[in-house]
Amino acid sequence: MIRSTASSLLARGIARTSVAPAVARAPWARFSSTVTKDEPFLQVTRDTLPDGQFSGVVQVKFNRPKSLNALTHAMGLEFSQTMKDLAKDKTIRAMILSGEGRAFSAGGDLDFLDARAEASPVANTEVMREFYSLFLSVRSVPFPTIAAINGPAIGAGFCLALACDLRLATADAKVGLNFVKLGIPAGMGAQTTVEMLAGPQVAARLLLTGDILTGAEAQQLGLVLATHATPADLADHATALARSMASASPVAVRLTTQSLRLRINEALERGLKREADTQAIAYASKDFKVGMKAIRAKATLVFENVE
Repeated sequence: MIRSTASSLLARGIARTSVAPAVARAPWARFSSTVTKDEPFLQVTRDTLPDGQFSGVVQVKFNRPKSLNALTHAMGLEFSQTMKDLAKDKTIRAMILSGEGRAFSAGGDLDFLDARAEASPVANTEVMREFYSLFLSVRSVPFPTIAAINGPAIGAGFCLALACDLRLATADAKVGLNFVKLGIPAGMGAQTTVEMLAGPQVAARLLLTGDILTGAEAQQLGLVLATHATPADLADHATALARSMASASPVAVRLTTQSLRLRINEALERGLKREADTQAIAYASKDFKVGMKAIRAKATLVFENVE
């Protein structure tokens, strides 16, 4: 039997709600917001230069800090539509993706996961493929994307960060693919992206143990480009990097971005099918029920031997 503390998993990102502390300085204050009063799932803002001109950099921010920006189907629909809309804007040259509050994204929503145990494997295969596609639409925008990991990026949240072209993080941000500790294999392309970014040994370690890393450790493994001391520092460096890309030839940058994505994109289609199929099988397993029950109760996880 393998034991793991469910309450620690909850703290690492499978939680539904948590109160985000106030931030002393808004890291993205230089951006002009287009947020409405309807509290959308996302905030979309445009970076302006000192002279007031648009820099070509747009920031997309998850806007559910009380749930640690947990990914839901409704959020995915808005995210996918936002990517389509931004892709049409010829003035955008780079994008930064981050989270409001103290988390990038804590991963999948618990209610969404609970529903998977009630659906058939066939239905779950289709549901998961659609869910993946909504958030992996980040790979369809024609300009480079930077994940600015300002706090926990766990499970599906880290999968999404891995789907971006570059990743920066705070040194103490918690990141990981802890799916196996919930009773399911990793999804949303992680089994493809982590191996292609960091190699098979690192992929095996992270995918088979569900280990949670700091941003600094992720940098050492090649999953993060650079780390920074605070969210404000992260915001400054992410903006500087995005502006550097935006100042280059937009034609050359877009063509190079497409070329750099090509190898992963070719492997993703087969990998996503395998992930959806295996997650659908696992959702019907005793392990998944044990994992969800323990997390709800904040109890110790006990996985029994395979029957």
